[in-house]
Amino acid sequence: MTSSQPRLNIESLTLGYGDGGSVIKDLDLVIPPGRITAIVGPNACGKSTLLRSMSRLLAPMAGHVLLDGEAVHKIPAKQLARRLGLLPQSPIAPEGITVGDLVGRGRHPHQRVFARWSAADDQAVARALAATDTVDLVDRAVDELSGGQRQRVWIAMALAQQTEVLLLDEPTTFLDVSHQVEVLDLLTELNRTHGTTVVMVLHDLNLAARYADHLIALSAGKLAACGCPDEVLTPGLVKHVFGMTSTVITDPVSGKPLMIPVGRYHADRAAGERSLATDQA
Repeated sequence: MTSSQPRLNIESLTLGYGDGGSVIKDLDLVIPPGRITAIVGPNACGKSTLLRSMSRLLAPMAGHVLLDGEAVHKIPAKQLARRLGLLPQSPIAPEGITVGDLVGRGRHPHQRVFARWSAADDQAVARALAATDTVDLVDRAVDELSGGQRQRVWIAMALAQQTEVLLLDEPTTFLDVSHQVEVLDLLTELNRTHGTTVVMVLHDLNLAARYADHLIALSAGKLAACGCPDEVLTPGLVKHVFGMTSTVITDPVSGKPLMIPVGRYHADRAAGERSLATDQA
């Protein structure tokens, strides 16, 4: 980690929409620079709202989101887009746009007024297409693609932007298991190779624990826990945040924690088997 890596901090942040009250309440966080952070929690706990504020799409009701000590909402939009990229949940492409044109839009923040498309732009788009296995789709219309193909194209656009910080809201949405792993492998390679700070919202606790260096668990708009996966993903945390009984073991592949949900049926069945064994004894 070097001093030049971007630092994203959240100070006393409160977020909400209109008159609906606050969604995030007085939140303080430090996003580890040059690492992968995953935000987890139940539906409607504020995960996507937090990510929207980090990218300046949602202004705070109170507090600040700081990038290298400067409030993101005060950084000019194009300047911020050269430093911080966002893949929102369920993005919408212009009607009829091709894959090549959409991925190329990731280069707009780097282009000056009246400047021509450059060889560097071509190279960035080509690398993004290759990394996401979308080269063969380059001339296809985005609205003709499957959900999984579209998601990979959107990720390619975010990669073409070549920012120091990359925010992703559910990047594995619409993807089958193999492509989920491929996308998360890709983001890990981007982080390890270029030092890109990656912050992503994930629903899958086990994928979050496997790929993240740092976990943030939210519950009802407040911080429930943060730290390395070994510290955060515990049966107590799963019970507190998700209201679910679980067992946590060591993932034999990654060495990270692996959460196994118990569920009412299997808990009742195990209790019945224990009772029967006791009676037989």
